[in-house]
Amino acid sequence: MFDGLVQMPIRAVLVAGVRGQGMARQMDPDDLNQERIVTVFGGTGFLGRRIVTRLLERGFTVRAASRHPARVALVFSSITRMPEAVEADILDASSIGSAITGSQAVVNAISLYVEQGVQTFERVHVKAAADLAAVSRKVEIDQFVQISGIGSDPQSDSNYIRARGRGEVAVGNAFPGAFIVRPAVMTGPDDAFLTTIVRLIRLLPVYPLFGDGGTRLQPVYVADVAEAVSRLIDGRSHKGSSIFEFGGPRIYTYKELLREIARQLDTHVKLMPVPFAVWNALAGVAELLPAAPITRNQIDLMRQDNVAAINAPGLKELDIEPRDIDEVIRVIEQRRGVGSRSSPP
Repeated sequence: MFDGLVQMPIRAVLVAGVRGQGMARQMDPDDLNQERIVTVFGGTGFLGRRIVTRLLERGFTVRAASRHPARVALVFSSITRMPEAVEADILDASSIGSAITGSQAVVNAISLYVEQGVQTFERVHVKAAADLAAVSRKVEIDQFVQISGIGSDPQSDSNYIRARGRGEVAVGNAFPGAFIVRPAVMTGPDDAFLTTIVRLIRLLPVYPLFGDGGTRLQPVYVADVAEAVSRLIDGRSHKGSSIFEFGGPRIYTYKELLREIARQLDTHVKLMPVPFAVWNALAGVAELLPAAPITRNQIDLMRQDNVAAINAPGLKELDIEPRDIDEVIRVIEQRRGVGSRSSPP
């Protein structure tokens, strides 16, 4: 979660080649970007597919690396330019090299929220991330972007939070100068956070809080994060920084967030504090289900504030004006047949 610079010599060589052939016009930026390949691991996921789309819109050639490359055509069936589907498994270091060779940049947008079999937090967020970074450096990739998250901490008591923090360290050691991107909790019309809250506020007579509802959150629109990543790869306005924290325009306590959502839905919500110990017990039982609706790792995340550090470069440094939750709520409601405004990009 969430460094290298765009290598200007690449552009210089391309332009020089055009001039050397006696062509009257210079290649425009999109033409040049098509000569630059970006490989995105996790490119069909919630954030990853938006990163792929933004890079394609900027004119890059994009490879979407996946264990199930057939999914790529399904996910991107509605867009004009398609990414190249590449079969690769981040857990298998031997399959990484061929997927990224020839790329200028690599993005690791793979995330794991529930451990299953060999897919553990340590294996995915630490070892696999480090392997990808190491192979990227070996084949002389110019840029590496690791998607992490605000609050990642290698010393945390939480297995998930600790693995994300250790993954950042491992990537930094394997690929010095890698971009570390730490988004706050991300929202979007197909997310698992805001969409769930909207549905439950309409459904439940009483809404349970995590603790007393005092945890501070700075929800960020997923499309803004994707745009920021595309600008980093395009070499824009990063001012030499390697760690970015992306948050939305407003900071809410969890209680304030629920009330704001209810206000925008033109409804009333009755809130009930629930101790974290109770949530942990419920999550422990839920984890026994095939598709756990909530996990203890998610409870751990709700124990601590999820707010961008004041001194960390963020969306502002990349000239992005963050959008608030009202746009996402509007789209969610449109999908229910409520409201009339058009969807945000």
